[in-house]
Amino acid sequence: MSNASASASPLEQGSLTGKRALVTGSSRGIGADTVQYLADAGAAVAINYRNKEARAVKLADTIREQGGSAITVGADLTDPTSVGALFRTIDAEWGGLDILVLNASGGMESGMAEDYAMQLNRDAQVNVLTSALPLMAPGSRVVFVTSHQAHFIRSTPTMPEYEAVALSKRAGEDALRALLPELEAKGVEFVVVSGDMIEGTITATLLNRLNPGAIDARKEAAGRLYNVGEFAAEVASAVVDPVPADHTRLVGDVSSFEPISE
Repeated sequence: MSNASASASPLEQGSLTGKRALVTGSSRGIGADTVQYLADAGAAVAINYRNKEARAVKLADTIREQGGSAITVGADLTDPTSVGALFRTIDAEWGGLDILVLNASGGMESGMAEDYAMQLNRDAQVNVLTSALPLMAPGSRVVFVTSHQAHFIRSTPTMPEYEAVALSKRAGEDALRALLPELEAKGVEFVVVSGDMIEGTITATLLNRLNPGAIDARKEAAGRLYNVGEFAAEVASAVVDPVPADHTRLVGDVSSFEPISE
């Protein structure tokens, strides 16, 4: 059972009826709970996965059993051919896209190429967005999910084990922000959602393994850490709430991070 199905949805039932939403990296964790919240609000959802097909299919089945609409689309986001096939599928199924949540990220996995974090967290994010744009009409919304550790990395150091990922996530955020004039010309809205370390995520688990006590220390500094369902609720809310002037939605306490100028 996902955290989302165990807690109240942050969105009004029916508020996204008729909308079509793709959430990258959504077979588990924050992505899966975000998909569930969007589906609960009436959106048709596309669950994207790289290799967790069984989880994606199970989530789609659950959403359909609840009366919702869901498809599963496997894709390696670092492979442009795979991304092209992903959007051809969405075009064939739906004929357009209203909501794109750029949730997939990584870089702490073992056995990947040295520049994998930058390939996934920067290059793939830009390619996914530019590939999605032809399907997005004025009034569509793009949400990029990141962490405070990445968002503030230029002014606040993070733990060494996470630094390469943080730098690549910030590079991705910067590259996406550079597309803002193009997005605004098309009438496509864009917002960054940044949160602290999230309890129960793969990243938090890996960090704690590499740096025992890291998550407890972060929790003490922040006062509390959001869990997966709580943070996914913020991501889902960012799909419908007015976009802040600086295109940034900061979730939770940021007093231990130095502000940066965008």
